[in-house]
Amino acid sequence: MQNSIKKIVSTKRTLMAAISMTVGVLGVVATASADYQGAPRTFLWNPGNTEITDTKAYKKEGPYTIGFSNASISNPWRVAMLHGIEAAAERHKGELKRLIITDANDSPSKQAADIQDLITQQVDVLLISPSTAEALDPVVRRAKRKGIPVVLVDREVKSKDNHISFVTASDQALGRISAQWLAESLKGAGKVVMLGGLAGASPAENRIKAAMEVFDQFPDIEVVETQYTSWSPAKGKSIMSALIQKYGKKISGVWSDSGLQGSGSIEAFEAAGFGKGEIPPHTGGDFNAMYQLSVKHSVPMIGVDYPPAMGAKAFDVLFDVMAGKGVPKRIEVNQQVVVSKGYETQSVKADVYVADYALMDKPASVIMSSGVGKDYDPATFSADYPR
Repeated sequence: MQNSIKKIVSTKRTLMAAISMTVGVLGVVATASADYQGAPRTFLWNPGNTEITDTKAYKKEGPYTIGFSNASISNPWRVAMLHGIEAAAERHKGELKRLIITDANDSPSKQAADIQDLITQQVDVLLISPSTAEALDPVVRRAKRKGIPVVLVDREVKSKDNHISFVTASDQALGRISAQWLAESLKGAGKVVMLGGLAGASPAENRIKAAMEVFDQFPDIEVVETQYTSWSPAKGKSIMSALIQKYGKKISGVWSDSGLQGSGSIEAFEAAGFGKGEIPPHTGGDFNAMYQLSVKHSVPMIGVDYPPAMGAKAFDVLFDVMAGKGVPKRIEVNQQVVVSKGYETQSVKADVYVADYALMDKPASVIMSSGVGKDYDPATFSADYPR
């Protein structure tokens, strides 16, 4: 009887969470590793149709030489995405001739040169995670002219007709849901600091824009500062330390688009002398360090995870392209909502509570939704595939 009651409560919680997130985003969606295992919400509430790309012209027998141009591995999220791709390469190694991986170190010019080199090596298909939205357009166009299909992951480029598919998660859902939670947690009034990611990167810009669509509906919410942190915990801490000196306890809440800089923000409040239970509500997911800090210092938070498992999903899509299958122009991995217990709001319910989700006995650098597996540890990860 007790098990039946628990199952009913769990089902009700999942349904309420799904109903609360009525965000429409164009695309077909794939489920990532998460406690919420239903059909992805951004697909269910999608008010439009999905464009399918015909890839018959690229159909080719394997084994394949695949090029992956990565913007960087400059933070733990990007490391986790790379590891997810390498794990997928190991699963596909019987179909691989070679996987060539380049790292642009966050330099658009280096990445353009990297992609040109991959084109020169005549790879069969290209996977690209662009450094910025605008800088990679010309070289992506060049790949198309050379007959090399391109799949984008995490970040897109400005042109929509030079790539087969874009694999991502909904930045708009992340931005709106986290902002709605923060506004409702503050009862619609207070001074908010916004900590974005990398200036010019499409996820950072899209999330800020979506969050502002929410904050603008609350006339008593004042966004006093918007700062970019390059998704760096260290920059998040240093920027927030300066803002605490400027505004002090007038800061009512912190909107952060990721747990990377969000964890640094919480550390800044701790260093400034804010005690347990005194640090204002924060948003930001993905990063185990932020969930650990939230539990340790009783910081109310919401995490809308942006799963690096999208890298593994994108790698699988490459083989659909080589098989000549119809491929959705936009593919989204699922996102789950993690909220501190007792801090669900009228519009935002939890898939899982922070205290149940935080891996207190694991490294702070772990990204839970990596696509590698539940025992993923970036320090010990390895993969076997043709290089």
